[in-house]
Amino acid sequence: MAKLTKKQKVAASKIEKNKLYSLKEASALIKEIASAKFDESVDIAVRLGVDPRKANQMVRGVVSLPHGTGKDVRVLALVTPDKEAEAKAAGADHVGLDDYLQKIKDGWTDVDVIITMPAVMGKLGPLGRVLGPRGLMPNPKTGTVTMDVAKAVQEVKAGKIDFKVDKTGIVHAGIGKVSFDADKIYDNAHEIVQTLIKLKPTAAKGTYIKSIHLSSTQSPAIALDPKAV
Repeated sequence: MAKLTKKQKVAASKIEKNKLYSLKEASALIKEIASAKFDESVDIAVRLGVDPRKANQMVRGVVSLPHGTGKDVRVLALVTPDKEAEAKAAGADHVGLDDYLQKIKDGWTDVDVIITMPAVMGKLGPLGRVLGPRGLMPNPKTGTVTMDVAKAVQEVKAGKIDFKVDKTGIVHAGIGKVSFDADKIYDNAHEIVQTLIKLKPTAAKGTYIKSIHLSSTQSPAIALDPKAV
């Protein structure tokens, strides 16, 4: 087991063992225990009572965080020429089609989100091996395959994120920065938890929200009381 640094020990000492914090308490505490010299990201991990191996228990969706992620999201819009001006005006960082498809084929993936149109998806299929493992493949369910490219770009830039339960039943998501006010961290975390509750599969039995943890890039995780979110 790795030894804790002096700063990590101080942070850990501020978290009461075996205590389940309310989201309000955790949102304030996460700011207090963050000690890095950079603006740490704040992450939430929600363990769900589902079996991701079963299609009828898969949990996947999108959520628009009220205060954004605090991150400058790099967007690539793969669109036909008639949509290029629209995508650029909406704030896309990279706009084009064939040139970028070739760059991706050659291994370039220096973006956070790819937005495209239904007519272009056929060309993206062969690039699934490159984009899939990086979570960059556009999907109609997450709003990244659409004819309203401008709206999709604006939403992503404003804080719209997609999430998917992993094979261990946990949903991970970045919900802000420690420089955010505690209220903003609370609002963003509350929004994603409520979204997860709305997406509860009918096939899921027993306790649905099993545990919730809030952490920053270099801080210990804070355990939350699922009933106090």
